[in-house]
Amino acid sequence: MAGKKAKSSTQEFEKAAAMPDRTKHILRLYITGMTPRSTRAIANVRTLCEQYLKGEYELKVIDIYQQPKLAAGEQIIATPTLIKKLPLPLRKLIGDMSDTEKFLIGIDLRTKKTEVGSQKSK
Repeated sequence: MAGKKAKSSTQEFEKAAAMPDRTKHILRLYITGMTPRSTRAIANVRTLCEQYLKGEYELKVIDIYQQPKLAAGEQIIATPTLIKKLPLPLRKLIGDMSDTEKFLIGIDLRTKKTEVGSQKSK
């Protein structure tokens, strides 16, 4: 069963990587139960993704209490942790994602935000 999950995960990665013209972001948010911090992180990430990545992202929320092997495989040492798997390079962000600028820099969108800001000022 573990081999089947790994295979589908590998296929998912290869499928997304094979589409260079699409800038789809593959994100994984690791949480610990439905604590206030976890709930805040989920809400913040969803809001930021809808605002900055609308239609260009896949977000999967993983509760490490329910799926501890996934957390061990990703070497999660604190929660909430957001992992940007694609586009490369892989990035890890720890916290509730309440700092928008830190989130954008962490998932390599800072330049897009800067470009949008500079276009508005022209």
